[in-house]
Amino acid sequence: MKRLVILGGGESGVGTALLGKEKGFEVFVSDKGKIKEKYKDVLINNEIAWEEQQHTEAQILNADVVMKSPGIPDKVPLVKVLVEKGIPVISEIEFAAQYTSATIVGITGSNGKTTTASLAHYILNKELDVGLAGNIGDSFAKQILEDDFKNYVLEISSFQLDGVVDFKPHIAIITNITPDHLDRYNYNFDAYIASKFRIAMNQTTNDYLIYDADDPVLVDWLERHPVQSQLLPFSLVKPIENGAYLEEDNIKITIDNNQIIMSARDLALEGKHNIKNAMAASTVAHLLKIRKQTIRESLENFQGVEHRLEHVLKINKVQYINDSKATNVNATYYALESMSAPTVWIVGGEDKGNSYEELYSFVNTRVKAIICLGVNNEKLLQNFSNMVDVIVETQYMSEAVKIAYKLAEAGDNVLLSPACASFDLFENYEDRGRQFKDAVRNL
Repeated sequence: MKRLVILGGGESGVGTALLGKEKGFEVFVSDKGKIKEKYKDVLINNEIAWEEQQHTEAQILNADVVMKSPGIPDKVPLVKVLVEKGIPVISEIEFAAQYTSATIVGITGSNGKTTTASLAHYILNKELDVGLAGNIGDSFAKQILEDDFKNYVLEISSFQLDGVVDFKPHIAIITNITPDHLDRYNYNFDAYIASKFRIAMNQTTNDYLIYDADDPVLVDWLERHPVQSQLLPFSLVKPIENGAYLEEDNIKITIDNNQIIMSARDLALEGKHNIKNAMAASTVAHLLKIRKQTIRESLENFQGVEHRLEHVLKINKVQYINDSKATNVNATYYALESMSAPTVWIVGGEDKGNSYEELYSFVNTRVKAIICLGVNNEKLLQNFSNMVDVIVETQYMSEAVKIAYKLAEAGDNVLLSPACASFDLFENYEDRGRQFKDAVRNL
């Protein structure tokens, strides 16, 4: 009996444990922190061995294969020992994919993954049997065990891709690549780019890679490291023969001379970046033979994902917008770019080595006041103090929203778009976004 050891008892870990047990592995789950009660109950009910608040090496180093949670860095001593011993350390995506023959759409990128994945799933779900997994929703492994969909849309992070060996999506999307999580890649941008491109490394000439042709990082990398797959680029600025582009407010998608045209003005989602997300998702739908009418209707109706430029409430003609999912500068760039009214901007959190320069032009023209919400706001104050009349600091969401309420006038926006991780003051970006929404509703 082969031994499967799982490091991390969260959604992906417990999903893998269930699938592993079903496939005849002896399974052991080990978490250095505490395992949530709901996951503990699942492990106990399924008679799966587990431990928490420790990693017992004797129970781990005898594994045949180890599935590591994406939150655990490769440089952790225990992981290094496993690798030195020649024990495969893989991600949930890699483990689960071998047990399905479904058509897989894999989506990665620094920004836009969640929206593109949710939108692609929303369109495909109208006509196909399709699951949504990866970084989103129920784990991929659990869905393969319980639902066995014929198609999957997977949102995949670079950390998950670091643990793939044979994983091969039929359709891969790279939305864009900007410096993010560099702390995990020894501040080496090329290492981070290479990690994202692992999504296409096993693809053949029968597979597809959809990517942003306006992103110089992607274009340059593909020139230097060609892939096997058929390329389907998308662009807002240049015509594309095979792929998608924007021409006079019309999105045009061509695949093997079969074209679909739709108006970008009818998109339910706002902002240039969302035209790109719509192009990527529609290209997938077009490849999988979804009817043009279905694609059009889906784009007109899809309302977006929680914590991503989410319109919360309008109070005294001031629009409150929750963009808590903007955990890096590039995501906040898109948010500020889409603001068409004077904006009170709530920013800050755990800095990941951010450079704020690309935001300067927007801050100078669109932001009237800044509220810094973080334990350490030094860098924000250095960057932006000279650009706005009002810049204040707080460590409480409720206080940040009250200050914003006082500063905003009729016709303004109040935007939470932190450009940083949330872990200094919040459990995660969802917790941060929900606290913002609660505070707005309590005004």
